[in-house]
Amino acid sequence: MKKVFIDSAVSISAQNTFDTYGFLEEIKDISGKTVSANYPNYRDYIALAASRRMATAVKMGVTAASKALEKANLKQPDAIITGTGMGCIEDTEKFLNNIISNEEAFLTPTPFIQSTHNTVGAQIALGLNCKAYNNTYVHAALSFESALLDAQLLLQQDEGKHVLVGGVDELGKEIINYVRLMEDRDSSGIQVPFSEGASFFVVSSEAKEAAIQLVDMEVCSTASEEKLQENLKGFLLRNKIEPFQIDVLIAGRNGDAFDVYYDSASSFFENATELHYKHLSGEFYTASSFGLWAAYEILNRQEIPKPLIYKDESTSEINTILLYNQFKGRDHSFILLKR
Repeated sequence: MKKVFIDSAVSISAQNTFDTYGFLEEIKDISGKTVSANYPNYRDYIALAASRRMATAVKMGVTAASKALEKANLKQPDAIITGTGMGCIEDTEKFLNNIISNEEAFLTPTPFIQSTHNTVGAQIALGLNCKAYNNTYVHAALSFESALLDAQLLLQQDEGKHVLVGGVDELGKEIINYVRLMEDRDSSGIQVPFSEGASFFVVSSEAKEAAIQLVDMEVCSTASEEKLQENLKGFLLRNKIEPFQIDVLIAGRNGDAFDVYYDSASSFFENATELHYKHLSGEFYTASSFGLWAAYEILNRQEIPKPLIYKDESTSEINTILLYNQFKGRDHSFILLKR
């Protein structure tokens, strides 16, 4: 079976991760209930007239995708695959508010048309004049992983050589407040702010300089702590990896009661350095794409920024990273990377 490599990685997040050559050198302290992304200068990637009509998720997605292609020296991908949990929620809110204010009459269809979850992928394709395979996955906290899994299968089945894949979510203005209100009622709820972001990658069946191998990945909708351990053992066995060979474990901790799953996974890798990232990126359905961006940078740069460290162990050389994410005890995912 063909190997799969990540050729480039770009992230727009609550931190300064886009317009910089550094790697999480200047950390923005995120606090409060919601935190917006650190938006780049869109004029460098999107015409001003077009940008005015785009929702936040579309602007972030198009810009991150454009830079990912640029970094991979690729003009046309063989497929565009996106994952999103909430889609263009800003336009959804506009349309619902219009229904109420106009008493269900004389509605403008534009916000409804632009609110569909595949708008980001469609706008990327329109900008590139790309008529290749284009798909969007909306699978809650597995949305990005589903997109990445599809990209992996396309490459392994020789249906393309270069695939653009990403995860994107926007905060919106109203619905997120209800989500946060529900969390506030739970004393053991999510302890990091809700946020937004877009991370895009070019994955390829051809190894290039600075490419990182996407060895394998696995997703699971539901699992007990015991079942998680079984799945983890099976995943490593399938890839002929011993627990001590994992140099870094990147966990999607957000401070809620379900972090016990990460504790269970962490105990399996006693010699690995454990990292966390949602205290920097915030929580959203495709936040795991920020974790993958961080893993890509760590393997290439061979350095770990201190703000990412949760449990420090001596790691002289970083060759293998395992990413583990779950949300509310559901939607578990493992992603195994090698230098």
